[in-house]
Amino acid sequence: MKVACAVLVSLLLTWSVAFAQDHPAVTAQPNTVYVGADGRFEAAPDTALLQMNISVQDQTSQAAYEETAKNVEQVRKVLRANGLEPKTASVGFFAVQPVYDWKPKQHLVGYRVTTDVTLKLKDFSKIGPITQQLAEANVSESQTLSYQLENMDEAKNRAVEDAYRRARNSAETLARASGRALADLSYASVDTFENPRIVPHMMRAMAAVKAEVTPAPTEEFNPQNVTVTAHVNALFNLK
Repeated sequence: MKVACAVLVSLLLTWSVAFAQDHPAVTAQPNTVYVGADGRFEAAPDTALLQMNISVQDQTSQAAYEETAKNVEQVRKVLRANGLEPKTASVGFFAVQPVYDWKPKQHLVGYRVTTDVTLKLKDFSKIGPITQQLAEANVSESQTLSYQLENMDEAKNRAVEDAYRRARNSAETLARASGRALADLSYASVDTFENPRIVPHMMRAMAAVKAEVTPAPTEEFNPQNVTVTAHVNALFNLK
């Protein structure tokens, strides 16, 4: 029983420290009320992020490098065909790695050259043609499409407004229940967050599937909204 009590006390102390780190300590003054509230705002994304993973394995590093260069050149051609300069895309990494076979004993079997290309699109109508043409070119192991909000300031402001409105409503309710009235704001702290979204890989489509026969997977659908949340702690004076 003593061990269990000690563990419980330890957990409570740990939780208290974590809580103190998440929320600033405020010394409550007489005739004040301290409240906290969460707010949120959903905004339509303004940027599509298309990531392509290109990986080639061959017996020599030179052969793998040359084949990778050909595949990347195909990516450049697809971009130009859709009115985009290759410099609008970016390269995240480039790696050359030896490949070994461990049976019956370790021996070198080739080299793998891997790189990735990331493209940001403001014009969402280009997503379908580009992904389809890249699939037909058969140059990438996978394509990943996600949406993001680059202009976050307005969304954060709206989330903060929502959180403050909720906090003030709570404070007014508490003041009214105690027979008092809410006065001016004395102190406030704000934290904002963009909710992370896990985006699965879109494996490359079969080259035989034509855009004119089957619509692109993203066609006619709206991109998922980006949710921004805010937490407001507020200290109000009481009349």
